[in-house]
Amino acid sequence: MPYRQPHTAALSDRLWFFRRPIQFLLDLTILSGAFFLAYLPAINIQVTAFYVDSAIRKLPLVLLIQFSALFLVGSYSIIWRYVSISDLRVFLTAAIVSGGILLVLRFALALTDLSLWQVPMSVILIDTVLGYGGLVGVRVLRRFVYEVWDKRSPLMRSRAPKRKPALLVGAGRMGATLVKNLGGRSDAELEIRGFVDDNPKKKGGSVGGVKVLGTTTDLPRLVAELKIEQIVIAIDHAQGKEIRRILELCSSIPVKAQIVPSLNELAHGRLAVSRVRDVQIDDLLGRDPVKLDDRNVREFLSGKTVMVTGAGGSIGSELVRQIIEFRPKTILLVERAEFLLFNISREFDGNEQTADAISLIADVGDEPRMREIFERFHPQVIFHAAAHKHVPLMESNTCEAVKNNIFATRILGKLAGEFGSTDFVLISTDKAVNPTSIMGASKRIAEIVVQELNQAYETNYMAVRFGNVLGSAGSVVPIFKEQIEKGEPITVTDREMTRYFMTIPEASQLVMQAGALGSGGEIFILDMGDPVKILDLAEDMVRLSGLTPYEDIDIVFTGIRKGEKLFEELEITGENLLKTHHPKIFIGKIATYSKDEVMSMLARFQQAVEAADTREIRRLFNEILPEATIVSDKIPVPEAIITENGGLSRAELGLAD
Repeated sequence: MPYRQPHTAALSDRLWFFRRPIQFLLDLTILSGAFFLAYLPAINIQVTAFYVDSAIRKLPLVLLIQFSALFLVGSYSIIWRYVSISDLRVFLTAAIVSGGILLVLRFALALTDLSLWQVPMSVILIDTVLGYGGLVGVRVLRRFVYEVWDKRSPLMRSRAPKRKPALLVGAGRMGATLVKNLGGRSDAELEIRGFVDDNPKKKGGSVGGVKVLGTTTDLPRLVAELKIEQIVIAIDHAQGKEIRRILELCSSIPVKAQIVPSLNELAHGRLAVSRVRDVQIDDLLGRDPVKLDDRNVREFLSGKTVMVTGAGGSIGSELVRQIIEFRPKTILLVERAEFLLFNISREFDGNEQTADAISLIADVGDEPRMREIFERFHPQVIFHAAAHKHVPLMESNTCEAVKNNIFATRILGKLAGEFGSTDFVLISTDKAVNPTSIMGASKRIAEIVVQELNQAYETNYMAVRFGNVLGSAGSVVPIFKEQIEKGEPITVTDREMTRYFMTIPEASQLVMQAGALGSGGEIFILDMGDPVKILDLAEDMVRLSGLTPYEDIDIVFTGIRKGEKLFEELEITGENLLKTHHPKIFIGKIATYSKDEVMSMLARFQQAVEAADTREIRRLFNEILPEATIVSDKIPVPEAIITENGGLSRAELGLAD
């Protein structure tokens, strides 16, 4: 969970009356006046006369207690012009504290010679209501005056942008928050003229003073009648299908559509509710946000030294951001690409609320360097995200895939066991299921290595499989985006090609949760939802850019590349999975290998790599992994192998007889 500063006043807040004397004097006047009013018989029916001397004598004690309560709860850290409903709880707390103290003193002083300092119970109650009610009232009035003046000021009017008439889709919590945020901003770019909501019970009602005018089917009429220039989607937990439907409706009107930032963006402070943005491809993925077992993950990470390899990559960098929120003692950012490491480490420079983030340039396959890091820092939890992951590149760089994805994993995992790390989490891939590529097969062997290490050491070793990550380096989304920006045709390999997709934050959160659930030896499989057609993804991206597919931007089909499948697999079937406590995380029933088998396969891969024999490496993958179908590098990839294996001979596949 994000760290929040406690709502108590710092020393500078408690001495704010030196910097804001007018505010302090006004509060003093209100509280003093309330106390004297509480003594008036016309207000306090239990008092028969106005005891001026008594009131004056007791006033200093009452004011001392009331101001002490105000300073204690941090009321003077609130800026008047931005006071809100949530801030009123601070004054309520101060009223309860001061009123409670005065009541205790009322009964305690009755037993002493100081009974002259007793304040009547009725006076305490009336004074508390009038005094703190006055403090709140003057602050609300101050905000009201500020907003009215701010909006009517010629200077602010000249600076304020011209507001676009807008309708909000979704009269729920998110819509109400947006109305509240925009209402108090002189620089707001939108003029909210109404809500639409598909809940018929809300029609005719109002949210934040803004009326619900109809449902989404009324959008064409309302846009014309109210001269609307922009639609803002502000639906709580909006699904991708729902967002796509509204976008298509807005496109047919036509009117521009934007969306309120996602809950994940808001939680991490990347955007405010008032900063509506264009709809992104992530929004159309449209699954429910991940719900973490915060207590479990916090126990897993809090106060520990955590290492993330590949910390500058797409998954690695997001893992770092997510992990830091759970307050580890130290986080080690291991990355061999200097610029990527610089970028992620820069995010935490000067942030005193984060853990001690240590940037380490290192290649995980460099055993002496990694041993030095382990000897120095003794990491307790390791997330191994460093890998070669690009399928076509690894087809032509077979030896490097084996060295980085297999041997480096073995080196890192062995060091984790030797130095007593508690947990080791390998980031794997859905391409390790029935692999047809060097990348997928190398990650499957890495899983086998990790499972064998779990038998050799006390460390809990586990792997986490998931599919493609939207926006990650080298994935289709940034490639499509670049092609659209250049006005080039989008290249799709096949009309029927589908992939499982996750957002980067979603994948990272589930990786942490899986690590917290693991007891060692598991291969966790994440629920990726429904597969997405790459062609649909391309068409959506063109539309989100304000263009028309096949007219403004063409889509061409290039054919399946070497090592690719038409359909990825995650083994999400009942007979292959065990459930965990988390609804999106499963444990795969996957074959394991003995220590002798693992050591033998590693030795054979080592010989092949030293000889740079890529054909032998492919043959070894096919021999060791019964489920693998790795095509020889001396023949082109037949399309049949990608789907049904097409009856190809073992010789064509580079298999041993």
